[in-house]
Amino acid sequence: MDKVLLHCCCAPCSVSCIEPLRNEGIEPVAFWYNPNIHPFKEYEARRNCLIEYTEKLGVELIVAENYGLREFVKQIANDIDNRCTYCYEHRLEETAKYASENGFKAFSTTLLCSIYQDHEGIVKAAESYAEKYGVEFLYRDFRPNFRSGNQKARDEGLYMQKYCGCVFSEEDRYQKQILRDKEKFNIL
Repeated sequence: MDKVLLHCCCAPCSVSCIEPLRNEGIEPVAFWYNPNIHPFKEYEARRNCLIEYTEKLGVELIVAENYGLREFVKQIANDIDNRCTYCYEHRLEETAKYASENGFKAFSTTLLCSIYQDHEGIVKAAESYAEKYGVEFLYRDFRPNFRSGNQKARDEGLYMQKYCGCVFSEEDRYQKQILRDKEKFNIL
């Protein structure tokens, strides 16, 4: 079986990617590198869930520990609304670099399963870093597996996060509630 380094943002998204890759005869090696996830308790919950899930499946996991709150905020502070570009690029560059330095012929990412992410932006970043580091980007459109993967993750009792990862995406998640509270309590 060929091995591919699979950047994993979380266990639920991994559900949508690992089995399809294995069905193709490709063995994913999960790679945790997500310094975009905040606060630490969220980072820890997602990391630990992925550790448990990969152990259960017998998938090798590499954890590149980096709770990078300060660096993340420093990089996106002047353009918070376009933070996702930095987020994709930073994580995919680290994945491509690790793949190149550690003998992997190819890498991919579970970000490709989300129906909420900028799919084309992810692909563009991955292709750029594949070229830079001399490693193949294994493209798969995992989006058709998104809903069934999430249901399977729920059925297995995996930790299901409520927002993309950064504190600003958490703020976006609560924006409607903030507006309702302003109206309800007559808050300026």
